[in-house]
Amino acid sequence: MATHLIQVKQLRRLVLLVLPVLLVGCISSQPFPQGMTVAQPVLTPIVRAPKVGQEWVYQIRNVFNQEIVDTVTEQVVSVGREIRIARSGLKAGPLPDEIQSPWGFVVQDPHWSTPQIFQPAIPLWPIQLQPGMNQFYKTQYQVPGYPDGSYYWGLSMNSLAWEQIQSPAGNFLVFYFHNEAPYFQSNDLFRVQNIRDEDVWFSPEVGRWVIRRGSGRYITLGVAWANAYWEDYMQWELVSWK
Repeated sequence: MATHLIQVKQLRRLVLLVLPVLLVGCISSQPFPQGMTVAQPVLTPIVRAPKVGQEWVYQIRNVFNQEIVDTVTEQVVSVGREIRIARSGLKAGPLPDEIQSPWGFVVQDPHWSTPQIFQPAIPLWPIQLQPGMNQFYKTQYQVPGYPDGSYYWGLSMNSLAWEQIQSPAGNFLVFYFHNEAPYFQSNDLFRVQNIRDEDVWFSPEVGRWVIRRGSGRYITLGVAWANAYWEDYMQWELVSWK
């Protein structure tokens, strides 16, 4: 019995030593979307205009373990001064709407938690679809239901390349760009520094992204960046559209 207990303790110690290495290996081994770089189109594709009934269905995966978290349907329900996109998850049920005004400029962005209402609105994709164009946008945001609070948001948008990329919905010509929100202000007062970044493969034909992969990190008082906390790390993949 004593020998068995010793063996169990040794096994436990070995697991505790190896587990961090396995987790790092798991994270680093997750596939990053690989597109094929193509030349700048002679005529830059025009982004599809919004129309009531347009719909996009996305499969959402946890990048850390590739688990399918949910399947989200997004549908244009009104077009006018504002473009409203209603959203619902197969598991989560009704989700906050996305609001653009004008098309391509987001007023209410539900992508991150919590949703953000920007004043003024900021671009959802690069204004000029040309590699090498880098822009930085400063704005303020509020959290729905809490109009008394206003927080700083800065977004760096770096245009990288035209690519052909595959998703469950098919093969698409996309414009690949990288977003970074460095040291934005969180509505959570316990967070003292925050960073978010994401890679986006945007299809003008679809009028939305084919793949979107993003994560965030933050620290609280007394925590160093080496031990920063992770927000969700998710990848959205287009399953179908109309």
